[in-house]
Amino acid sequence: MKILKIDHLGVAVKSIDAGKNFWTDVLGLRFEGTETVAEQKVTTAFFPVGESEVELLESTAPDGPIAKYLEKRGEGIQHIAFRVADIEEALAELKAKGIQLIDEKPRKGAGGAKIAFLHPKATSGVLVELCERS
Repeated sequence: MKILKIDHLGVAVKSIDAGKNFWTDVLGLRFEGTETVAEQKVTTAFFPVGESEVELLESTAPDGPIAKYLEKRGEGIQHIAFRVADIEEALAELKAKGIQLIDEKPRKGAGGAKIAFLHPKATSGVLVELCERS
C-alpha cells in the first residue's frame, strides 16, 4: 500500500454556514463551496491547506453518520483521510493484515473520490479514511 499524503481532515459541524466563518474569516482559508453526497447523508465543504484540505461535514438527515457522531461527541475532528495510490490494493493488504474494515469495497465520496473507512477499533480509536482520486 502506498500512502501519498494526508488528503484531508474531516470536521463534524452542526452547520457548515456557521462553521465556515472560522476557517475563512479567522484563518483566511479559501472556501471551495459545498457538495451533498446523498448516499452518505452528508453535505461537505472543503478548505484547501497546502496539498491537503479541511473538510467540514454537516448531516443531511437525523439518522446519518455525522448526526450520530455529533449526538455522541459534539463538533470536532471526526476522521483523518489518507490519499492512497490504489484503494482496492490498500484494502486487500489491510484485510490480509487482519485490520478491521468498515468498508470492504470502496464507495463514492465527495469530489468523485473512491473512499473506504477503517474501523476505529483497529486504529487506536481514530476513524481513518482511505481516499483515491483520479
